[in-house]
Amino acid sequence: MRKAGILMPVFSLPSPYGIGTLGAQARAFVDFLDEGGQSFWQLLPVGPTSYGDSPYQSFSSFAGNPYFIDFDELAADGLLHPSEYQSAGWGDDPAVVDYGRLYANRFPVLHRACRRLLERAPSGFGEFCARQADWLDDYALFMALKAQYGGVSWFEWPQPLRLRDAAALAENRARLSDEVAFWKAVQYLFFRQWGALKRYANARGVSIIGDLPIYVSGDSADVWANPAQFQLDENGLPTEVAGCPPDGFAAEGQLWGNPLFDWERMKRDGYRWWLRRIAFQFTIYDTLRIDHFRGFDSYYAIPYGDTTAKNGRWRPGPGIDFFSAVKRAVGEKDIIAEDLGFLTPSVHKLVEETGFPGMKVLELGFDSRDGASEYLPHRCGPHCVIYTGTHDNDTVRGWLAGAPRADAAYAKAYLRLSAREGYHWGMMRAAWASAAELAIMQFQDLLGLGSEARINTPSTLGGNWKWRALPGSFDARLARRLRREMHVYQRLPLPQEEPRAR
Repeated sequence: MRKAGILMPVFSLPSPYGIGTLGAQARAFVDFLDEGGQSFWQLLPVGPTSYGDSPYQSFSSFAGNPYFIDFDELAADGLLHPSEYQSAGWGDDPAVVDYGRLYANRFPVLHRACRRLLERAPSGFGEFCARQADWLDDYALFMALKAQYGGVSWFEWPQPLRLRDAAALAENRARLSDEVAFWKAVQYLFFRQWGALKRYANARGVSIIGDLPIYVSGDSADVWANPAQFQLDENGLPTEVAGCPPDGFAAEGQLWGNPLFDWERMKRDGYRWWLRRIAFQFTIYDTLRIDHFRGFDSYYAIPYGDTTAKNGRWRPGPGIDFFSAVKRAVGEKDIIAEDLGFLTPSVHKLVEETGFPGMKVLELGFDSRDGASEYLPHRCGPHCVIYTGTHDNDTVRGWLAGAPRADAAYAKAYLRLSAREGYHWGMMRAAWASAAELAIMQFQDLLGLGSEARINTPSTLGGNWKWRALPGSFDARLARRLRREMHVYQRLPLPQEEPRAR
């Protein structure tokens, strides 16, 4: 069945408190999707972000981002007083996330709320901690230790803690018990709000697409608590790290720096850590997009300590054996393969063997030197997800303004774009009109915004992950126009369906 959705990060939602949250504006966005005939809300990863603020570099594969906890909801629960957070400085520009202010001002407020929660902990808190103990215990201790050592990477902690000496762990768990309890309470509050939001969305026919990075951050509870799953030396340091080779976009390649998985070890234990990770994702999402899918076929390994990606080499990944294990463990699930980038015949074969739909990005299709791009609409078959652009691409307006002149001219001619209507509508209609089963648009493109609204520019530091929609963006007239397009291109679940009453 043909469907459509919108890509909108949680941090990009409007709110008075510096960043998007899981509260009223998240529900308002769900209402907008419902009224606009959309079946999916695609997110970026919702884990706690580390230095650089990238959702793809998180302190945990399982934890939720404390920044997304809604303070008004906590006040309604009796855990905060409005005066404790409404007057704090959350940033001067409502269109930009100020992560520095969030870091300085949010955690004192959360400490107050969690202290009140823990004074009379509800039964649900204990149940949550017991149910999530296999990751929560290590994560809470990891964050407590990180606070104790001034936020430095666990690679710099004293050796007994770095190498997880049992006596050192027990001593610190007891000594830091209050801080450990705080981090558990933060996760309880996050997932309580998350569960309520997901139920709200699902009740309105909106499914959630989550985003799973293939790699985890080196400075994470994942690596610290599971060192045998990664390619680390006897001191806990990586031997090689992840990245991409040099190409036309990056002369020195991309040095991501994530530790690499020890796939041989993982295979011997039945990929247990990975299966637990994926199973968890399907407790919080309806569909899962797996980032950098080609890394399961072969991955690029760069010597640890190198300052560029030039000296890396390709190594074999786990291939179809891994996804066969996933299917046996979690059953048939809705998974999207992010099969972009440098693809080989073996990568295409792996995507085909899994049966997962791949991705097509229109902005990548209009190279005027090559009229045979697989991303052109007429070359996109039904079993794929089509985008005008993803979070790593510019908006439609920004892309057309910055693309080589011949490429932009080719796109305008192919798509019959009209400046009077707005180039963004023409490109979105091409995606909706395609044979692809699912079409996902960036919310910025619905608004017709330019490069100022770009989410991320790969291989750059600063200025990323900051864009926010302004209050009033979830306009009823825009929703009605979007819904009309869904009728035209037959992307409504029921052709004559009307918006559900709220």
